[in-house]
Amino acid sequence: MYLYLADYIRREVSIELNPGLKPPSILPPDVGLVHVLGKGLNDSLHFILSNHGAPALLLVHTNSPWSTLQVDWPEFISRSSSGSLRVMPESSVVYSRAQVLLRLWEYNDPQTKAESTFYPPYELQNFTWSDLKVTQWDNMVTLCGRENTESFARGSFCLKFSAFGSAGHDKAWPSLLHNANSSQLRIWLDGVKPRGNNSRFKLELQSVGNSGFQERVVIRSSIDLYTHSIIMKMSQWVSFPINSSGVWGYSQWKPTAYLKPEPEFKDSTTCRHSELVSVSQIPPSGLVKAYFKEDSPGYGLNVSFGVTGDPFYESTEYISWTVVMGMGEPLVISFLFIFIIIVVELAIVISMEVCSCICRRMCSSGYQSID
Repeated sequence: MYLYLADYIRREVSIELNPGLKPPSILPPDVGLVHVLGKGLNDSLHFILSNHGAPALLLVHTNSPWSTLQVDWPEFISRSSSGSLRVMPESSVVYSRAQVLLRLWEYNDPQTKAESTFYPPYELQNFTWSDLKVTQWDNMVTLCGRENTESFARGSFCLKFSAFGSAGHDKAWPSLLHNANSSQLRIWLDGVKPRGNNSRFKLELQSVGNSGFQERVVIRSSIDLYTHSIIMKMSQWVSFPINSSGVWGYSQWKPTAYLKPEPEFKDSTTCRHSELVSVSQIPPSGLVKAYFKEDSPGYGLNVSFGVTGDPFYESTEYISWTVVMGMGEPLVISFLFIFIIIVVELAIVISMEVCSCICRRMCSSGYQSID
């Protein structure tokens, strides 16, 4: 395992389903919330995932290791106003940002210069969602939804959220880096019947953050974890204060999706993202409406899966994509780090060769064992 050089942070991670909800209170269908707390020595990181409306993931960073989440459940369910979900004390909050999954677009790719034909989008806020499934031992949450249409008769749209207490990288492709300041969201579409030939999909995303922040998308070069030699591109959607270049939060992904649940390298397909645009309207997410004010700044883009020449969705009726969301600078494998690894590996190989030569010379020198 190769870790990001600057990452020595550890967090005590805990996970709770529907915090503060006490019997006999019962939530209506398609309303749920998972709170993941990463407690550090001098701060806390809160990740909140909800399927109330359009599914969303909220990150809140505080300067207190004792900050807590409070939910006014009747207000949260009704989506009537901001303030039904708070991290307390509110004075400890230093940064907040939410990522919302809005729509799933299907379009026909003509494989020529002709324009693509788009079908009516799948509005994720209108999906019927399963209960949030929590596994405590690995800090993981799974959520699946579907629309009541013929296309989704055997299909589903699913999310798998993972939180981390230390640094590392996922074993499964695309093996993105993570640390204790980040989380991972794997998204997949499985068994959905396409509405035409040559279908591809794109996912519409929107972010909402603190006032005084703006966002941009940048492309950075990194090194492939497995080969140490392939330069790959990483897409980074970063949030930073106005009149400052310092990054406070990010979403990061490799521009690659996969066509099988347990893919090999050959099962990959290219991703592309659209230009980032400013959005004035707050997204239809109960989580976002419960935490942010109506005038909070928002940004949006689309991520499309597959380009001309790649297999179409109907070839496997499966597509998956993974994104990391975190606080601070996005994680990358530095060229200096790879250089150090290569030097160490070469030193080990040379040392082994030297030892082997010495052993061969000693064995051929004619020395006799002493009885």
